[in-house]
Amino acid sequence: MQVNQNQRLSSKQAAKKIVDKYFPDCEGAILAGSVVRGQESATSDLDIVVFDQKIPDSYRESFVEFGWPVELFCHNLESYQTFFKSDCERARPSLPRMISEGIVLKDNGILDGIKQESETLLHAGPEKWDTATIKLKQYFLTDVLDDFIGTSNRSEAIFIAGTLAELAAEFTLRTNNRWIGSSKWVIRSLVEYDENFAEAFTQAFDLFYSKNDKSKVIHIVKSILEPYGGRLFDGFSLGKDQ
Repeated sequence: MQVNQNQRLSSKQAAKKIVDKYFPDCEGAILAGSVVRGQESATSDLDIVVFDQKIPDSYRESFVEFGWPVELFCHNLESYQTFFKSDCERARPSLPRMISEGIVLKDNGILDGIKQESETLLHAGPEKWDTATIKLKQYFLTDVLDDFIGTSNRSEAIFIAGTLAELAAEFTLRTNNRWIGSSKWVIRSLVEYDENFAEAFTQAFDLFYSKNDKSKVIHIVKSILEPYGGRLFDGFSLGKDQ
């Protein structure tokens, strides 16, 4: 999205004006995202979380205002709990992370408690995988790894590698009781877990994409599986009556 960056307000000034304009009576508002993490780019938007008891249910809205692309995440004082629960179940804590890291734009005394809820959830980590889930994920990761090793079709390998990277990252993070993410949050989550591992992981896939060399990808995925017995195929069963 193209916006006029020369004429726009600062991120915090614009966010405050948006809250004042559209939610003058809200109980609380937070500015989150890349602009508060020091990761702002030319395409960054304003992620604003609003708490307004008059809102009947949660909703999300995008628009451009004061020279900024804006994403609003609007909740009343109860509805955000549904998103906390959903985020924890899928191990992708989008809303708790935004609230925890965000800058307060407005607070009528409700944000300390909500921020504490967010931080408690983030610190606890996602629910641990049980043995059956680990075996299931191990099997599917093995299946994609075998496809990657076996294919001689470069076009197929490119897309297999993308799936392999996501499954391998998920397996690593979840078996270590860490949150996962999608898109850019895959690597951010790996860096939060272990910077050295994240660097090796990135280099392995970069080597494949740039030079068609599979060796480091194969090595790192095998090493991820090794503590759980390595690649899993023989004897795996799903849905069979005992």
